[in-house]
Amino acid sequence: MLDLGTQYGVKVLGPLPQGLPGFVVPWITSSDLVPVLIGGCAVAMVSFADTSVLSRAYAARLGSRVDPNQEMVGLGAANLATGFFQGFPISSSSSRTPVAEAAGARTQLTSVVGALAIALLLLVAPSLLQHLPTAALAAVVIASAIGLIEVADLKRIYRIQRWEFWLAIVCLVGVAVLGVIPGIGLAIAIAIIEFLWDGWRPHSAILGRAYGVKGYHDITRYPDARRVPGLVLFRWDAPLFFANAEFFRERVLDAVATSPTPVHWLVVAAEPVTSVDVTACDVVAELDRSLHAQGIEFCFAELKDPVKDKLKRFGLFAQLGEHYFFPTIGVAVARYLETNNVEWEDWEDDDVQGLERVAGQDTASGP
Repeated sequence: MLDLGTQYGVKVLGPLPQGLPGFVVPWITSSDLVPVLIGGCAVAMVSFADTSVLSRAYAARLGSRVDPNQEMVGLGAANLATGFFQGFPISSSSSRTPVAEAAGARTQLTSVVGALAIALLLLVAPSLLQHLPTAALAAVVIASAIGLIEVADLKRIYRIQRWEFWLAIVCLVGVAVLGVIPGIGLAIAIAIIEFLWDGWRPHSAILGRAYGVKGYHDITRYPDARRVPGLVLFRWDAPLFFANAEFFRERVLDAVATSPTPVHWLVVAAEPVTSVDVTACDVVAELDRSLHAQGIEFCFAELKDPVKDKLKRFGLFAQLGEHYFFPTIGVAVARYLETNNVEWEDWEDDDVQGLERVAGQDTASGP
């Protein structure tokens, strides 16, 4: 009625193409391979990021569970089908999904109804919406999608883990300045670098026996913890791989050098070690030879079975000796005390003896 498109230069939707797309096998030539692969990888990256973020956001809001594998299978099947009908690449949409939810959608059947409505428009009335301003469509999307902006979550992330907050800000600025694909690529690259940095210099600890607390604990957190004479209990809190293997060796040798008593055994509390690679195994083998030259036995405790299987394949079981792999730290300590004839009284033993003395006194004073 207002004729905004012709009189005022307002961009409008325009007529839709007539009819449904036909089935065509998208044959490509060898010259198309590089641009198709680059474009396909970029689209896949954006689709994965968009789908994973949006699905988690709505799952948290609705209290439901998301299966990422099922999401990827669904997207893969849909994109495989649309490729034969000249369709756009498919992913979840941070614009369409909020619009559908704002309109009252509650299930995936909404997508089916929407597809049928678009097919009906293409077949019966392709020019019905040709005068609709694109700004009106943008306003609908913005009004619905603005609810996904979680300022409170950003504040919480900043309070808990600041590097994740700055990663989100870098991604936002990168998308705004560089574009969607370069911006997301930049954020992924920074996240991978941060992951490698954490794995490169992980936390480690020397363990001791704190009074009144079961188990063996970090002596920096329990300064009064007692250490078994001649025994170093060393915990490594990360997978052991090429990036941190040298740091592992250095910290083990430093733990030996700073021991208050001459070291006879070094036991690695390896429960946090979830994986090990060839480079790390080579470092472990070299470290074992170095410790043996100093008269120190190199042992492991609480090693997970899959990691233990790798060490067997690498030949470390035979080199270190199977009897130096213990199921728990307690068993390792007991074996050390027995093998080396070390006198060391545990506070639990002291408590048990005290209880036995009390029980004996009660029996003696009984009827």
